Amino acid sequence: MVCEALSLTIPFFTNLASKDAKLATNRYNLCRSTPRIRCSSSSAEGPVTADKLENDYALTGTAYDFERGTISITRESLSSPKKVILVRHGLSTWNEEGRVQGSSNLSVLTEAGVKQAERCRYALAKMHFDKCFSSPISRAKTTAEVLWQGREEPLVFLDSLKEAHLFFLEGMKNVDAKVIYPKEYITWREDPANFYVNGVYPLRRLWATARDAWREILFTPGESFLVVTHKSIVRALICTALGLPPERFRSIDVNNGGISTFVFNKRGEAMLKSLNMTAHMYSDHVYLS
Repeated sequence: MVCEALSLTIPFFTNLASKDAKLATNRYNLCRSTPRIRCSSSSAEGPVTADKLENDYALTGTAYDFERGTISITRESLSSPKKVILVRHGLSTWNEEGRVQGSSNLSVLTEAGVKQAERCRYALAKMHFDKCFSSPISRAKTTAEVLWQGREEPLVFLDSLKEAHLFFLEGMKNVDAKVIYPKEYITWREDPANFYVNGVYPLRRLWATARDAWREILFTPGESFLVVTHKSIVRALICTALGLPPERFRSIDVNNGGISTFVFNKRGEAMLKSLNMTAHMYSDHVYLS
């Protein structure tokens, strides 16, 4: 439908003598018009059909014809719209001890972390998933295995969901790393996009890994997926889906067991529906969609 607003002319008169005012009023009566909106049922694009809505409309309020309203993370069409639930792993031993974890496999779920995973399982029990993807690193792997208990659909481990590799900082207590490697540690905490070791920028590399993970997930047959992984890669997944650069890394926080939800249209454009939901950590809350 094409709508056209027709112009409205309203002269404005002040401090006119009575004779001049009468003349001006006669002229106004000749030129005045009533505001109107004229619509036609067709356009150069043709009628809006359900198919066009599904295939062409962006998710941002069906902002059709507004390019760059969203971006496509896949840059290719998907077989169908997708829904993806992101879950951060439960509390780990190194979370408790205040250590830098990175890609190390030595940090494992605590008893509290297992209970958090069980709470996630209960909270998502009424939702159907075609597949679960997880990092193969222990703390995420165990969370996924607990969360996925009782389901017949596949549980798949992806290297692209591994946490960022932080070199010599891994395993160090934060308080010690700040003293022993002050420059590197402060850069990681305050300017992570520019943190580097031997010419390698872990966060920039993580952005590329996150894009690879999205492609692996979104090109998988099915329409609803669960992803269990780590804090930094969850941040990277959220940011890359929304078109945010590595400099925005610390703009997003995700708790242990926190749940975030994305939907993607067939063009691979993302809409963040929820971020870091934690009601299930403190109650018997169940998510229905």
